[in-house]
Amino acid sequence: MNGADTAWIIVATALVLFMTLPGLALFYGGLVRSRNVLSVFMQCFSIACLMSVLWLVAGYSIAFGEGNAYWGGLDKAFLMGVDANTLSGTIPEVLFFAFQMTFAIITPALIVGAYVERVGYGFVMVFSGLWMLLCYAPVAHWIWGGGLLAGGENGLFDEAVKDFAGGIVVHETAGIAALVVAIVLGARSEKAKPPHNPGYVMIGAAMLWVGWFGFNGGSQLAADGGAAMALTVTHISAATASLSWALYERIKHGKASMVGLVTGTIAGLASITPASGFVGPVEALIIGAVAGVLCQEMCGVIKNTFKIDDTLDVFAVHGVGGVFGTIMIAAFGAGDWTAQLGSLAVVGVFTLVVTTIIVYATKLIMPIRVSRDEEIEGLDYASHGERAYDIVS
Repeated sequence: MNGADTAWIIVATALVLFMTLPGLALFYGGLVRSRNVLSVFMQCFSIACLMSVLWLVAGYSIAFGEGNAYWGGLDKAFLMGVDANTLSGTIPEVLFFAFQMTFAIITPALIVGAYVERVGYGFVMVFSGLWMLLCYAPVAHWIWGGGLLAGGENGLFDEAVKDFAGGIVVHETAGIAALVVAIVLGARSEKAKPPHNPGYVMIGAAMLWVGWFGFNGGSQLAADGGAAMALTVTHISAATASLSWALYERIKHGKASMVGLVTGTIAGLASITPASGFVGPVEALIIGAVAGVLCQEMCGVIKNTFKIDDTLDVFAVHGVGGVFGTIMIAAFGAGDWTAQLGSLAVVGVFTLVVTTIIVYATKLIMPIRVSRDEEIEGLDYASHGERAYDIVS
């Protein structure tokens, strides 16, 4: 065991949990109407709790057990055979478990942004749990657990796919799943309104930015120069995408909004995630500059061209950003084109099929959507019997 590596991953684990609680909760909560903010907080917090338990029960074993090329098996269910002295590389395996658990928390939590303001709480819990176990965990095994897309004699491609911190495992899967749920769920009953609390949005985005240092820097699994470079390029991409989003928004609409600026931050962070261990600052500058424009355009395409109410633009920002960053690894010569594109296609089809099955299977046992009256009243009170404010809109 290396003490420095262990200390850094302990910090990184806390930072990645900080991304979901409270970062993502505030970011998403500020973007919805005031009558739905507590429901978003409830969904994010509940998902964090449920994924933690399920990751212990089976998720970690499916993702990182020995198993075969397709799944890790159940030999490490409930962390069987793992104690404080068991190592994973230079860190305790129980710490590696905890670090990866925070990824399993934030990935289904990202999907929340697609269905806020109209979804049933029961559906959120059942869908999220099944999706993490049946979609996220197998994909994590394929790429990070030595499985189907990790190269070698059992790999689907000769070269291993390069996905440093989750462009495919986290962002592509969450983005596609968000699109599927949004399509099945249908649009909100009322026309979209501006975010009820842009201050929450900014604070949440700032927390996500800070937490992302653990997300990407921690994925090096060591306290070394690689972690330092991953942290640095993450920051450069986020800053550049923020500026390119704001500039492009000003060119198109005459004003640059604060919500737009920080949404650009998230686009830059999502886009650099897969590449953060393989590129330098100049490449990060390019990735961020393009991401701010590309993801902004995709927001309009999904909502206006395809008429899909992906409420908080999960696919356009996270899905497109993650795919773009994954492709740029090959474009900069740091990865194999076949492995990068092939893995995106394989995971994309798998996520689409599995998510569709889970959604429709869950619909058979419970309603996916609240009633129109409950939607108009707001999910805070209709689903949870509470209100965030004395006056709601």
